[in-house]
Amino acid sequence: MVEPAAPVYALLTDGTAVAIREVLPGDLDAVHKLHRDMSPENLYLRFFGISPRIADEVAARLCREPGPDHAVLGAWLAGELIGVGEYDRTATAGEAEIALAVADRMHNRGVGTLLLEHLVSLARSRGLVAFRAETLAQNVAMSRVFACAGLPVDRRTVNGVVEVTIPLTGDGTYLDAVAERERLADVESLRHLLCPASVAVVGAGRRAGSVGRAILRNLLAGGFGGRVYAVNPNAGRELAGVPCFPSVSALPEGPDLAVIATPPGAITEVAEECGRRGVRSLVVITSGLHGSALPGTCRRYGMRLVGPNCFGIANTAVRLDATFAARAANAGRAGVVVQSGGIGIALRDHLSRLDIGVSTFVSTGDKYDVSSNDLLLWWESDPATRLGVLYLESFGNPRKFSRTARRLGRRMPLLTVVAGRSAAGHRAAASHTAAAATPAVTQEALFQQAGVIAAAGLGELLDTATLLAHQPLPAGPRVAVVSNAGGAGVLAADACADAGLTAAGLGDATVRELTGLLPPGAACAGPVDTTAAIDPGRFTRCLDIVAADPEVDAVIAIVVPTAASDLVSAVTTGGTARPLAAVVLGQDETVRARPGPGGRRVPSYAFPEHAARAVARAWSYRRWLDRPQGREPDLGAITAPPVARIIQDALARSPEGDWLSPADCMDVLTAYGIPVIEWRRASSADEAVRAVAGLYGHVALKAHVPGLVHKSDAGAVALDLHGEQDVRHAYTRFVHLFGDRLRGVLVQRMARTGVEVLCGVVQEPVFGPLVVFGLGGVTTDVLGDRSVRLTPLTDLDAAELIRSIRGAPLLFGHRGAPAVDTAALEDTLLRLSRLADDHPEIAEIDLNPIIARPDGVIAVDARIHVLPQRRWDPHLRRLR
Repeated sequence: MVEPAAPVYALLTDGTAVAIREVLPGDLDAVHKLHRDMSPENLYLRFFGISPRIADEVAARLCREPGPDHAVLGAWLAGELIGVGEYDRTATAGEAEIALAVADRMHNRGVGTLLLEHLVSLARSRGLVAFRAETLAQNVAMSRVFACAGLPVDRRTVNGVVEVTIPLTGDGTYLDAVAERERLADVESLRHLLCPASVAVVGAGRRAGSVGRAILRNLLAGGFGGRVYAVNPNAGRELAGVPCFPSVSALPEGPDLAVIATPPGAITEVAEECGRRGVRSLVVITSGLHGSALPGTCRRYGMRLVGPNCFGIANTAVRLDATFAARAANAGRAGVVVQSGGIGIALRDHLSRLDIGVSTFVSTGDKYDVSSNDLLLWWESDPATRLGVLYLESFGNPRKFSRTARRLGRRMPLLTVVAGRSAAGHRAAASHTAAAATPAVTQEALFQQAGVIAAAGLGELLDTATLLAHQPLPAGPRVAVVSNAGGAGVLAADACADAGLTAAGLGDATVRELTGLLPPGAACAGPVDTTAAIDPGRFTRCLDIVAADPEVDAVIAIVVPTAASDLVSAVTTGGTARPLAAVVLGQDETVRARPGPGGRRVPSYAFPEHAARAVARAWSYRRWLDRPQGREPDLGAITAPPVARIIQDALARSPEGDWLSPADCMDVLTAYGIPVIEWRRASSADEAVRAVAGLYGHVALKAHVPGLVHKSDAGAVALDLHGEQDVRHAYTRFVHLFGDRLRGVLVQRMARTGVEVLCGVVQEPVFGPLVVFGLGGVTTDVLGDRSVRLTPLTDLDAAELIRSIRGAPLLFGHRGAPAVDTAALEDTLLRLSRLADDHPEIAEIDLNPIIARPDGVIAVDARIHVLPQRRWDPHLRRLR
């Protein structure tokens, strides 16, 4: 008998976790019981009639051995089968008939929709393109499932039966619908974690300095209004003024949240006990649990899990502080999620000091379950959170992070630090999180696309957060500098240029007004030097005049405190018409939030370059907000199933992975509509000669030698051949060079000259596929002129990718040369993105060169490396 496959866990609409897995012959009793217990009405709607043998017949059919022509998935809650979804291929190629059945008591909780999503993902991975279904017209619930799925639905009613056809597009509309269902379910599942009615601290010590005791103290000191319990078998009936119990089982209720700070050896038993008692969520502080059974225990009982190896959680809206921090965070607007607890506590302290405050705080630690993606979804629904701060060393599902961040970033700024940029930092991040750390180039690509503001360090993150929290976004890059010290103004202007900002040119009317206001010797055209003799009133008035200039987008005001006048208060009271950043040379903190007019605070920096970089990041965020969002365009007919077969055949021959043959590479590209040079396959000199006759003109011969990657370096390419003699000579040379390793040749028409570019895909182990673009040809490695984006590309991503390399002018008519067909280049990049998304077994694609010309583009060489890969839909609703 086939053993059940490992389940995938996902959330219903009310936040309840269920297991989704394939139904197998061993599930016969469970499937029989599901259908036997259905009401007559439910059975009639599902099967168009009622028979005493329905349960027997359906169970026998659904529990047959798995096969390529059908699939059956079951949803399991606490070990009970609560729903099944199935499809069977029809006689129409690429089509299958689908049916769903859900237990009576589980209706309207999203079981059917969840099963449908998982069937869609499975079917698409197997090359299916459409589902068909038949349902009775009065089966409103099933009609609603199909209608609300987010997929296009074609209906027609015949004799009271609704015939439904559902194309499996998987486009942005469908992904948006899935994401919204995920957001609602995820928020419900986190409600018991972040807004609990009751909390138990398991391992609350009698000693005041213990971690568990510190968490209990913070819960009480923070004024948490819910019920609090301590669990310690040796502490008596009361601890720190709250009821104490010897075990979780002895608690008077199953609390919403259990915070566990026990030794590692006790964690498995405690988690199991929490599940049996009905605890809804766990925060595990304890470290050293590698290979623990903890995730499986939490999944079985439907408990959400933060940690292990974490610092705790907090939600100031309900006065919950379940951390062992020395100081409580001030309530405020910043949501904080970190992997490193120590950095998280430092961020909490600084955000409180800067009058930003914290709404929610989660230290994810080893991220067995709850991750940054969950917190993004929570913040999206949380009115208290207006700013997101993330410190992450690795990503579990970066594709989902990117999609969620793009959506949330349009509502609030999201800030992060690019961690692990050095080789040493990369190693440290990996050892610290027990996960693969993310290379900096990939993080930067992800953050740039998602609109996340990435800083090089914590100081820069706080500099930017202070400006974003207290000042409006600049409308442009033009910055006016006002200072009472000329040298400081020059440094600020230089810092602005270094940060990608421009010095604002003040208008004539502004210059005249400043000339009449400022002392003799002042510089009024910009940077404005008020001289050290300025008094506070005139300095404030100067800022107001400069900020009112229509050519100014932001103001940086710099003061050097002197014995003659104290301009510190003056620098924060003027210039309110534009975003204002102050610089007080000599202040102790690198950044402060000083009181400003109308209750709005003004960020005050110790150095001009800090202010300039903060303004530059704010402008970059504003520019991203103003940028059209882009779309994933319809690429027309793509024949994915042949590509799947090519990959499957290659992996059958080489289970550990291999490079596809040149001919297979060309077939893959052709299936996805990527233009390739005309070619023929040949396995002998005679066949090569015959192939040339059909291609006309000059040709190239490329040897197929398994394992040979760099063909040009190995002498496996012969170019510009004409006639039988040239071709035979080249083939004979290949035989001499490679002997029995030669598997034949690819004969290609010689391409006309153009700009040689590289287009490709690299499957990054943490982030998934990256699309790479750059200048191509034999010098590509020397030039290193490349740029990357994460899939799936939008049309705007593809356009930006082409324009982001240093050599981009060569594509747009450099020195009078005709511009290449950039639309065709963009289309090629989009098709590569789709190819990589559809086939995760593709580890690398290298199209080098692609010849770009004014009349189109054409690939003349291709390498595709495939590896065995467990298929995983990154947008499918599933828990980690």
